[in-house]
Amino acid sequence: MHLPTQIELRSLRALLPYARNSRTHSAEQIAQVAASIKEFGWTNPILVDGEGTVIAGHARLLAARQLGMEEVPVIVLAHLTPAQRRALVIADNKLAMNAGWDEAMLRAEMASLEEVGFDLSVVGFSDEDLRALMAVPDPAAADGAGVEEEVPEAPAQ
Repeated sequence: MHLPTQIELRSLRALLPYARNSRTHSAEQIAQVAASIKEFGWTNPILVDGEGTVIAGHARLLAARQLGMEEVPVIVLAHLTPAQRRALVIADNKLAMNAGWDEAMLRAEMASLEEVGFDLSVVGFSDEDLRALMAVPDPAAADGAGVEEEVPEAPAQ
């Protein structure tokens, strides 16, 4: 197993997006990533191959450009085969999407952040998602109590 540990700074001009990247990034998502970088700093290096082609971090690259940055941290994965690089472009995104949420824990964390006045807009949830998440669940609705069941009309004969 190869464990690359060297993080280096590279000029944005030296980084090339992977031409066959199948992941898309909306302007709204790029703005969210840029806001996250402004709030938390750079927390996740861009992964590149030996020639500077982006393997993972296309959204971070676009956000860095939007922020007017000149250099960004990268990890060079020169040891990967061409097939491994292509597969990692996909796997890096899909594996993250396969995770779920413990909604009760997420609600508690968000409520705690809200209590201390933290701007929840930088965590990536839409206002609509936040409203739905933060709505106090109705325990009666969860077990069906208090919900009238619709009874069909009796047949004429």
